[in-house]
Amino acid sequence: MVAALTLAWISPAVAHATQIVSITTGFSPERLGAPTTVSLGFDVRTPDGSLPSALTGIDFHYPADLGLGTSDLGLATCNPAKAGYYGPSVCPANSIMGSGSALAKFQVSPEVSEESAKIVIVAGPSQHGYMNLLVTATGAYPVKAHILMTTLLEPGRLHFNVPLVSGIPEGPDVAVVRVRIKIGGKLTYYERRHGKRIAFHPQGIKLPRRCPRGGFRFNATFSFLDGSSVAAHTVVKCPRPRK
Repeated sequence: MVAALTLAWISPAVAHATQIVSITTGFSPERLGAPTTVSLGFDVRTPDGSLPSALTGIDFHYPADLGLGTSDLGLATCNPAKAGYYGPSVCPANSIMGSGSALAKFQVSPEVSEESAKIVIVAGPSQHGYMNLLVTATGAYPVKAHILMTTLLEPGRLHFNVPLVSGIPEGPDVAVVRVRIKIGGKLTYYERRHGKRIAFHPQGIKLPRRCPRGGFRFNATFSFLDGSSVAAHTVVKCPRPRK
């Protein structure tokens, strides 16, 4: 079972921001020293329920010893140009690292409509000694769009530039209001043994043997098209020792 605590606030330096953001994280199973699936997510809203400004960037910080970059995920890599043009379906199975969903809203005067998108996380070619993480999001209707975001999988940090997606003509850009992803999980990889293609399940991300004091801390800063910046954080409590 995934357990997470969530807390969000608007940074005093940008108190004029009109967006409110909360983030969630969790591990399943919660067992120190063992492989786990990492769940990450965020929600964006406004105090009055109006359409939020379009998201333009995410600077995400996680415990450096969590092992996102040292797992057995991403044994193969996908070409970013192909993933951006054709989508993740052209990527090798052994490059898939996770999946999820996103919800976006856009103005269709005078109403606000919404659309869901499928997210797939893929390993890209390494740069500067770090894996290049590819995040693809595909929507179908009513705003047909496919976007690709990339980030180096640095210890303790992920940074995304979020491309703008146009809504209806002369309307505001599409606003991302909810994202849920899982890194790891029930993935199927393949290897060659004695000339045969054998399926197996990668172990995923391994939790450290010791829990950081105060729990696993995550924090992120979200940037928006209106110039505002909002910070949020969450802490996953240390798993209880098993008897």
